Amino acid sequence: MTDQKITRRQILGGVAVAGVGVPLLAACGSGDTTAEDSTSGSGGTGAAGSASSAPGSAETLGATSDVPVGGGKIYADSAVVVTQPTAGSYEGFSAICTHQGCPVTSVSDGTINCTCHGSKFSIKDGSVVQGPATQSLEKVTVTVEGSNIVKS
Repeated sequence: MTDQKITRRQILGGVAVAGVGVPLLAACGSGDTTAEDSTSGSGGTGAAGSASSAPGSAETLGATSDVPVGGGKIYADSAVVVTQPTAGSYEGFSAICTHQGCPVTSVSDGTINCTCHGSKFSIKDGSVVQGPATQSLEKVTVTVEGSNIVKS
């Protein structure tokens, strides 16, 4: 038999695909913030209105009105954070911190925040604003279709 190592990322990816990843991912954060926090403080269901989709197909994340100008919204079920740095300009990023794989937990004051170790990323381009992370958040392609934000 050969020894195979399974990484945390593989486990979390597999669990998220199975549909039970949100409770496990939420356990990585601290405090009483949730993966749904945004500058609007609206919370919510995260993937409200999202459609299940096959790999490689478009997925509706939510309404454009859910993403405040100068802030963002975390869609935990899809592991995506969508920001609106300026009115009508939407950016998508992975909701997984590049430092140690924790999910980001909030968007406020122009940054996407990971409370595991304090990393902060720019809502404009996902670049590191405050470490310990040294790499930007991975870019995710999002578009606006009607009044919805779609991940493709």
